[in-house]
Amino acid sequence: MLNIFQTKKSNQQKFVTEEHFHSNLNKQKESNHQTLEQLKKYNISENQEKKLEYFFYTNSIYKAQAFAKELEKYKYDVKYQASAGNSNEFIITGWTTKMTMSEEVVLKWAEQMCELGYKYDCDFDGWGTNTD
Repeated sequence: MLNIFQTKKSNQQKFVTEEHFHSNLNKQKESNHQTLEQLKKYNISENQEKKLEYFFYTNSIYKAQAFAKELEKYKYDVKYQASAGNSNEFIITGWTTKMTMSEEVVLKWAEQMCELGYKYDCDFDGWGTNTD
């Protein structure tokens, strides 16, 4: 019997496959290096501390809410909303606390974000920062 009033959170399809998760980890390693090299051109050294703006996507408002709550535990600014580019996706974005811009620190953080996103079925799409 179909219950039209039931709003099951678990009926959503998986958004981040294990294969994509591993592929994204490799992509983040490459793009982190390139981004940090670009920041050096703006005189941002590896000893400077910056907040990072991060971006995640998922296919459920419930997943976005749960993941946002998890990111708040890290004292990150966080918000989520429907994606402007795809009505079937939700974006989770915000700013981290300050961290050193060394390749080691940023890579470790990006790997942690990939893993945490995967745990909540959210895809880590990358990061950016202000150059001023």
